[in-house]
Amino acid sequence: MGLSAQHVAELVLELGPLVSGLELVELQPAPPRDLLLIFREPEHGHVRRLRLSADPEFARLHLQLGPTQRHSGSVDPFFTALGTLLVGATLQGLEQVQGDRIVRLAFRRDGRPAATLVLELTGRHANLLVLDGGGRITARLVEPAAESPAARRLALGAGYALPPGVRADGARGPSASETFPAPAPERFPAALAALAPLSARVEAALGDGSEQRFLEGERRELTRRLEQRRNACANRIAGLEERARATAEAERVRMDGELLLAHLSTVPRGAESIELPDAHTDGAPRTIALDPGLNARRNAEKLFARYKKLVRALDKVPEELALARAELERVTAFLARVAEGEPAALAEEAVASGLLAAPQASPEARAKKPEPRLPYLRFVGLRGSEIRVGRSAQDNDTLTFRESNGNDLWLHTDGSPGSHVILRLAGRSEPDPEELLDAAHLALHFSPLRGTRAADVHVARRKEVHKPRKAPAGLVTLSGGKTLRVRVEEARLARLLDARRGTPPPAAR
Repeated sequence: MGLSAQHVAELVLELGPLVSGLELVELQPAPPRDLLLIFREPEHGHVRRLRLSADPEFARLHLQLGPTQRHSGSVDPFFTALGTLLVGATLQGLEQVQGDRIVRLAFRRDGRPAATLVLELTGRHANLLVLDGGGRITARLVEPAAESPAARRLALGAGYALPPGVRADGARGPSASETFPAPAPERFPAALAALAPLSARVEAALGDGSEQRFLEGERRELTRRLEQRRNACANRIAGLEERARATAEAERVRMDGELLLAHLSTVPRGAESIELPDAHTDGAPRTIALDPGLNARRNAEKLFARYKKLVRALDKVPEELALARAELERVTAFLARVAEGEPAALAEEAVASGLLAAPQASPEARAKKPEPRLPYLRFVGLRGSEIRVGRSAQDNDTLTFRESNGNDLWLHTDGSPGSHVILRLAGRSEPDPEELLDAAHLALHFSPLRGTRAADVHVARRKEVHKPRKAPAGLVTLSGGKTLRVRVEEARLARLLDARRGTPPPAAR
């Protein structure tokens, strides 16, 4: 369901008096193909937002009545150039072109033509174009396929021509009010809905469909990334289990080394193997492979060195397997939430918790000098104290031993891997009890125990936390502290996470 030429005519008739003559004060991209033009009335200072959408399935034009979420990521250079060109200019007029599904918006600056926007509401070929004063195309949002008729028609520098096809013959079809149902009364503020009733119908019908399709696309992409991570975890577990089976032969290697030592004089130099009676079993012959370039003693030493290597690997495998299985459980549990949750928020949470890597930046963003990466996430406690949460095992070590002071509080889940959490005391001797609970909630949230109703959390001064020599990343020992039993409060956790996303925390009592 899209806009017909008749619908476009009705919308232009409604919108023209509302936005013509107003100054464009802001341009908000809504990628991939939507744009919000923000106008301000000079008399009352009221803001009016005009939505232009070249979405291939939901191309539309209407006054934006409902709330929108400001886009914070990279955008197409088209939007950046358009903002430079038009912000501060005045919309001279808005008109339908030759009774077709095409709308032209002419802007002036200091009494002179600034540029003209052309919105082609032509279904899957919808586009947004910029024309100069002579009607030549200077920019286009959607690049047409190479060597196609559209590529020739929309070539940069070419004079604008209407798209080919059958023009509207003037026969009247269903009106916009007949085609699009009226939105629920509570959907939009009553004054706005009364100001632009056709816009309200179009926004509710086509805008919701576009938003839902966009959310489904985000949900599919998040699911794909999580399934890729889940498969990687499963492959790692399979590899560790295979290594565990291989290390099971460690004792046999040691026994072969002892057999060689016991029969040094019987092993000829340069032999590739030797058959010896196996004193460790029933005395049956045992064939031992040899390195012909080494003598018998050196071959025995080589076997003992291999035995030690296998034993070291065997010591690490159980811990690595436990971590890999815990990660697989976390990814699987997170995947189950994707079907119902808001994809963008879930993707941010997955990155913050270490389940997913941050998405790669656009070429424009990569060209900028990147800000130094912090080894921790920042949160704000109820009274304003900073709480830091390690991003990874290596980051845990950096946070604990390089990014905190001796009297700061260190927190970690009891009996489970997870992030190190530091509650900064900023010179105070004791923490606020509410902020201690805040930090404990974050320790649970950024661990495999997320979702449990209650759990234990270790609390110690940072100076009571020690790093054993040659210990793996994230592994520490404690020389003091206590264990805090935490019963999860959903409202507390929501406050902490919302504050990080930009929602101001409630004022401290």
